[in-house]
Amino acid sequence: MKRLVLALVVAVPLGAFAQGKQPPSAPEKPKAGAQAPAASVNWEGQTIKATGSGAPDMKAANAAQARLGAEKAAKMDAFRNLLEQVRGIHVSSGKTVGDVMGQKEELRGRVEGLIRGYKITAKRYFSDSGVELDVEVPLAGISAAVNAPAAEGGGGSASLNTSGEAANTGLVIDARGLKVTPALSPRVLSEDGKAVYSAECLSEAARKTQGVASYFQSLDDARKSALVGEKPLVVKASSANGSDLVLGSEDLKKLVAANNAYLAEGRVAIVTN
Repeated sequence: MKRLVLALVVAVPLGAFAQGKQPPSAPEKPKAGAQAPAASVNWEGQTIKATGSGAPDMKAANAAQARLGAEKAAKMDAFRNLLEQVRGIHVSSGKTVGDVMGQKEELRGRVEGLIRGYKITAKRYFSDSGVELDVEVPLAGISAAVNAPAAEGGGGSASLNTSGEAANTGLVIDARGLKVTPALSPRVLSEDGKAVYSAECLSEAARKTQGVASYFQSLDDARKSALVGEKPLVVKASSANGSDLVLGSEDLKKLVAANNAYLAEGRVAIVTN
């Protein structure tokens, strides 16, 4: 009789797993020490996302305390996952946020403070009182922390053309087929290496809310994005060096000859594949 009972107990879960489903009463539970899903950077949406998991404290006096402890642990785990992801983001070619943080203690504290202010976008509670959190941080905040402040009035070393009527509302750079490294501080260069657009062009407001550029996987999506407005100027990058993009002479003329004050607002979309 004991053998029959054991067979029934084991058979039900195995049948459920065979169909690729969890039993309805037993959702997947976070476990202490389990690896959280990898954090990721959404370059198009300009956000950094991560998930944090927290297991319940088995020594807690009651279920409520166990869940509170699990949520606290999930928040700490989310912070660690975000921080790890942020440290690996490229600021420019050959330099990461982690490199910059290691050089300046003040900057490290600023970046960690921004990460601690993450937004919780979803919570999942489990039957064992475990908790899982989805969180995100705006990429513009990290970009503003690591990029040098804009010069007074915006513009920086790469001068903008603010004369005449603005014919375009943004810039789309087609860099498909080139080996481009997404970064917080990409530059647009002329063929002789002169910076036409960089982080120094941004206004103070754009530095805090927009960032230097967004990256898209589709030219059509980039052209239709709200970022570049209804009449974007579309140019083709002739080459790339890490995160820096070079424009040929004809495309460069299109960019610098007309009013391109929109660059100060960070209205730049880079298309890669």
